[in-house]
Amino acid sequence: MEKMYYEVHEGNGPYLLLIHGMLSSRAQWTRNLAALSKATRPVVLELWGHGRSPSPADPALYAPQAMAEQLDQVRRELGAKQWFVCGQSFGATATLRYSLLYPERVRGQVFTNSSSALATRDKVKDLYADVHKLAANLEKHGQEGLKRMRIHPIHAKRLPPGAQDELMADAHLLNPAGISNLFQITSPVASVAEVVQGTKVPTLLVAGEQEARFAPHRKYAEENIPGVKVVGVDGGHACNIEAPEAFNAAVLEFVRQHS
Repeated sequence: MEKMYYEVHEGNGPYLLLIHGMLSSRAQWTRNLAALSKATRPVVLELWGHGRSPSPADPALYAPQAMAEQLDQVRRELGAKQWFVCGQSFGATATLRYSLLYPERVRGQVFTNSSSALATRDKVKDLYADVHKLAANLEKHGQEGLKRMRIHPIHAKRLPPGAQDELMADAHLLNPAGISNLFQITSPVASVAEVVQGTKVPTLLVAGEQEARFAPHRKYAEENIPGVKVVGVDGGHACNIEAPEAFNAAVLEFVRQHS
């Protein structure tokens, strides 16, 4: 059975699952691990087609529920009855759905700016209207096709010194076939906007306030996720990298409150 790659870091406290966004890797969390390990044991997972994870040929493995089962397999392997989960951008589609499917296994969840997780049905059509064109581009151009995507770390402009280099060090590991499957199979059905009202676990949104396009999704979260706590930080889409101290402080306070 093919499995997503994950690694466990030393720390004190409950396990905290950390999942990066599209075209990122475990390097997403480099500037957070030391602080978060003061009150958690970070578990860094890489999605299909990213980093050290495989790119399965079986399309069924890219279904959101199948991916949630992958996360729960990690929990079982760790021997944890409950844990915290945290998703960044596209990673939030996985952690939010996991918490909806398995609320009894989640102490609390954290997520950051994620249009893909909170896009309503009409917006999903707009977001992924060109998904087949994107897939054809990746099939034809491979790694060069990935580099043409605006979300590739090669185009990052807002990151602090050194952060882009950290992400680029893993960028060559991105698998065009796996990324294509995520876009074609997972992305169009990844949003939890229509069911997020059923959230039953403590929830923290750390919102990068410099990303204007996320503002309506933040509002949607505030109005539809029961009891959600929102902490705004001075950062953009990758707020855990751009504003690591504020992000780390918010997550640590949340973990300690719910541990």
